[in-house]
Amino acid sequence: MSELTHIRESGEAHMVDVGDKAETSRSATAEAYVRMLPETLALIRAGDAKKGDVIGTARLAGIMAAKKTADLIPLCHPLMLTKVTLDIVEDDSLPGLRITATARVTGKTGVEMEALTAVSVACLTIYDMAKAVDRGMEIGGIRLMEKIGGKSGHYRAEA
Repeated sequence: MSELTHIRESGEAHMVDVGDKAETSRSATAEAYVRMLPETLALIRAGDAKKGDVIGTARLAGIMAAKKTADLIPLCHPLMLTKVTLDIVEDDSLPGLRITATARVTGKTGVEMEALTAVSVACLTIYDMAKAVDRGMEIGGIRLMEKIGGKSGHYRAEA
């Protein structure tokens, strides 16, 4: 493993200087899930949640969160994202919803944190909108699936 880039030899956290790095096309994809009671999934599927469209609202929340990542994570650089996609699919085997986000940028630093923030906030939004009927929902599996571009190259998580 290489050194932590945000920690100085003295142990102090700092923002990494990316000024001399070349701008390249970069993307990152993250995933997560929300496990819930089958009845809760059926309620969301039918569009009968009291707070409204759970999936549509969570999708927007995730996209908005990706755009605000630098405001939430102290040492992240603000990025001019070129695209954020957020997909939410039903998974009866959980039962629940699987969330996938992809963030893209042409820039000097990667977008892993933006993709991870997007899926995290989408999951929290699903929980918030359905907690009145299922406080036992479980958020999990938050992880980076793939990153492309930059000095460290291509990364793909094992299945």
